[in-house]
Amino acid sequence: MYKLIALDMDGTLLNPHGKITSRTHAAIAAARAQGVTVVLTSGRPLEGMTPYLAELGLTGQDDYVICYNGALVQQVADQRILRSQLLTGSDASAIAHLASELGVNVHGFSVRQGLISPRVSTYTEHESQLIKMPINLVDFATLPADEQIMKVMMIDPEPQLSRAIAQLPAELYERYTVVRSSPYFLEFMNKRSNKGTGVAALAEHLGLTAHQVIAVGDAGNDRHMIEYAGLGVAMGNATDEIKTLAQHTTARNDEDGVARVIEQFILNA
Repeated sequence: MYKLIALDMDGTLLNPHGKITSRTHAAIAAARAQGVTVVLTSGRPLEGMTPYLAELGLTGQDDYVICYNGALVQQVADQRILRSQLLTGSDASAIAHLASELGVNVHGFSVRQGLISPRVSTYTEHESQLIKMPINLVDFATLPADEQIMKVMMIDPEPQLSRAIAQLPAELYERYTVVRSSPYFLEFMNKRSNKGTGVAALAEHLGLTAHQVIAVGDAGNDRHMIEYAGLGVAMGNATDEIKTLAQHTTARNDEDGVARVIEQFILNA
């Protein structure tokens, strides 16, 4: 029996208008009433997830959240950290230098300074508005070597970002977790940080095995948790890569795909 369901947010839990539908809301509430732990698992910082946690009532001592693609696993009520694997200022500086050489923009998230970027670009503004977090202009070359960095992102539209990705050295993939969370976001995290390690850490904390976990997502940054879970589910709007990895494909995020998964595998199981 499934006891933990990990839900990506953008493109999965949220419909194309950034909303949780009434059917999905009801399905999540019913699953929780049966004792299933529901955890939101996102590339967003906690600040960009808080309104949705509140809307779903996931704010108690027994509620958890996985932020920054698994770099942080926290209890919601007191924000106590269960797991944290971060980058450093040196990492951020090196990635930003490479991004400059490849002709793409960059921004990142610092424990001390929040959303940081060398300049305000279109997708940094988009990120800032999405997560309701101000932009702090910072030259990454000036970051202290030991600055705690959640993640760094190369950000630009197609085909510019794909051209840059094609030129990334293989060594970079050995040093960092590198995932593409959208057509315009390429994300770099600590090598031990991804949504799979985050969900696994939470499952262990709860005394659960991978076989008791469902993970639902749509993009490259969901790959690790879909591979980890006993039941990995791709949204109907997921990338082909995620659909190939997943054991089950549900409906799209504009067709209550998350609600259908919960109804089929938890409520009607």
